[in-house]
Amino acid sequence: MNAHLHAALDLAGRGVPVLPLRAGKVPFGNCPACRDNACGGRPNMKTPGTCQCPRPCHGWAAATVNPDVINSPVWATVWRQAEAVAFCPGGAGVTVVDLDHADAITWARRTLPPTRTAPTTRGEHWIYRGTMPSANAVRDGVDIKSAMSYARWLGPGTGATAPLPDTVRALIVRKPSPVRTVSAQVPAGDGECRHRTPAYLERGIAMAEQRIREASSGVHAAVYRTFLAVLSTHGRCGCLTDTHAARLFAAAQTKGESARHCADAWTNARTALGM
Repeated sequence: MNAHLHAALDLAGRGVPVLPLRAGKVPFGNCPACRDNACGGRPNMKTPGTCQCPRPCHGWAAATVNPDVINSPVWATVWRQAEAVAFCPGGAGVTVVDLDHADAITWARRTLPPTRTAPTTRGEHWIYRGTMPSANAVRDGVDIKSAMSYARWLGPGTGATAPLPDTVRALIVRKPSPVRTVSAQVPAGDGECRHRTPAYLERGIAMAEQRIREASSGVHAAVYRTFLAVLSTHGRCGCLTDTHAARLFAAAQTKGESARHCADAWTNARTALGM
């Protein structure tokens, strides 16, 4: 039996979702039906094993613990071409901190709690019990591989697997950009004023600030939609001022948006409304 296939079946038997890697430590390309995103990206693939294609063509989402799939004739052809075995850390209930060079290892030894480690070609994998979102380049030479990701199988490693610490989780928390003053083109306005009182406009701006600050995901889209709503409601009569725009931009920047993204979203909203 092919050594990679044998290792994959052994891992799958222990509940570790696996997939083959080709040269360059990358998954095999998409099948003809999915090439060039013809399948629409197989939406809702958020857990390993959800790719239903006949061959492992969707990277980490093709990882599986099903021996019938791993040992199928189509996959057997791929295993003969494979150069390594990969697994989905999140599907196995772990997080891999991928340390790519000596300086990254030094940082980890000073900063992170000891855990199970496995040597790589240039560095080490530190493996923790628990899952989190994956992210690349969280600092120089450090990647986080867990949910919706794959890592090369390098053997069981050594040491006890420690619980995933908050120190690692904090590595992917996006720090807000410093709030910068940005000049925004506020429409001069020539339409009928619907505000009646200054309090109506103030309430609208305050609600928009709150909507931006409460966005838990898709911040770019939330900021744009909020700018669009404010401009469509308050932007045609001339009551909207630079001060109002600055408040909205500041709220967006506290969510991690850059000044440039704010300006682009504002301009796009004005263009969409024909202002």
